[in-house]
Amino acid sequence: MPFTKIVYQIIFSPKYRASVMIKKSRANLFQYMTGAIRNKNCHLYQINGVEDHLHILTSVHPSISLSSLIKDIKISSNAFIKENGLFPNFTGWQDGYSAFTYSFNSIPTLIQYVQNQEEHHKKVTYIEEMKALFKEHGIEFDEKYL
Repeated sequence: MPFTKIVYQIIFSPKYRASVMIKKSRANLFQYMTGAIRNKNCHLYQINGVEDHLHILTSVHPSISLSSLIKDIKISSNAFIKENGLFPNFTGWQDGYSAFTYSFNSIPTLIQYVQNQEEHHKKVTYIEEMKALFKEHGIEFDEKYL
């Protein structure tokens, strides 16, 4: 049995980063995603987001690849959103995602960061947030993909 504790902050958006995730329905989506993550034996610490993107803070079970987890979350939540009419203008999730690893000691700070997304994005745009995260983690990027 492997013993691991890899903490990920995962960020992805609706197609074209459209601002379609209306506030009144986000809690239903996050509750659904919580179940999907836990069904994969992953430990969810926090999930939250704003109109145009979401953040998932989780540890991934060693038997699951990160890309597989994200693919499963996107496929199942896409169907859930459409079946329940959560976001009328939602056309699907973007193809890609961003994922950043953190130390176990960072979890309390990260939980607060994810919980405070609405307040955070009153001051910082998505693009500014992503640039800062890429810089913090030493990831080279092309702005046209943001």
